[in-house]
Amino acid sequence: MSCTDMRELQYRDALREALSEEMERDDRVFLMGEEVAEYNGAYKVSQGLLEKFGPRRIVDSPISETGFAGLGIGAAMYGLRPVIEFMSWSFCLVAADQIINNAPKMLYMSGGQFKVPIVFRGNNGAGGQLGSTHSWAVESMFSSVPGLKMAIPSTPRDAKGLLKTAIRDDDPVFFLESERMLGWGAKGDHDFSPYLGGGRWAPPENDSEFLIPFGQADVKKEGTDCTIVALGRPVHFALKAAEELEKEGISCEVIDPRTVRPLDIDSIVRSVKKTSYLVVVDQSWPFASVASEIAMQVYERAMDDLDNKIIRVTNDDVPAPYAKNLEQAMLPHAGKIVEAVRAVTYAA
Repeated sequence: MSCTDMRELQYRDALREALSEEMERDDRVFLMGEEVAEYNGAYKVSQGLLEKFGPRRIVDSPISETGFAGLGIGAAMYGLRPVIEFMSWSFCLVAADQIINNAPKMLYMSGGQFKVPIVFRGNNGAGGQLGSTHSWAVESMFSSVPGLKMAIPSTPRDAKGLLKTAIRDDDPVFFLESERMLGWGAKGDHDFSPYLGGGRWAPPENDSEFLIPFGQADVKKEGTDCTIVALGRPVHFALKAAEELEKEGISCEVIDPRTVRPLDIDSIVRSVKKTSYLVVVDQSWPFASVASEIAMQVYERAMDDLDNKIIRVTNDDVPAPYAKNLEQAMLPHAGKIVEAVRAVTYAA
């Protein structure tokens, strides 16, 4: 397939395409959240959907996260397939009782009588100078809840395929996007690593059935000397670090699990057995982080294949600062990953 046959799709447009195609396919699917209808979405993910599907399926809600999360759970119990948009995942914390105590437990507590096929989606993590209360990275907090599935797409292609899978899933799904990535993927966008084709991707023959299964990691870059596992936006930092390390003769394999629950630990272990070194990157805080869980599972399954300790690159253990320079210093970035790889491979 030539480059002219490949699509260039922004991250937000990929999300919108997934929503639109699933709503066309299944009239039980609806979108609800703050400003998703009349305003076309706070970040324009739902732009045009009100005109296409009408106010019964694109539903504006008041600023009441507990209320519309609970309404969505009730709708799912009675056969609909709601997609609930949180403008920011930081705001979902007031709906934690609905998300933790109701959605994932209903199937078990009802003896299998009620499935809850609902998707909770929105922007996650810091990076836009929004201050500490608006910069939560919630993956470590909610991935420990049994019954919740969690997807964290890093590219437009993954965003579309994973969101379509999430909407068709019969279990509640956490879908973590990034405000900082919504405009990525346009032609000439230099935020995309050449390993990802500059944001281009080849459309499948049947685009409306383009699904990416949960629990299937993607090798974003192959390598031989060190494995880097990264999730969401940090995947791009890991790829930039890998490019830098290639100049020093260190070949890194970058693996994007794409989903945390379920986690494709087999692919990670397979890579570690090849490289013998592991750096794990995620944008949650270090204590009980997703990186901590991945490191522990690798120790359990491949400790004898490691030639050094595992190094985690996460947020610093502080609330997100407002000042831009301090915020960037707190977050994982390519420079920190380069240092981690040098240290773990004894190249420092």
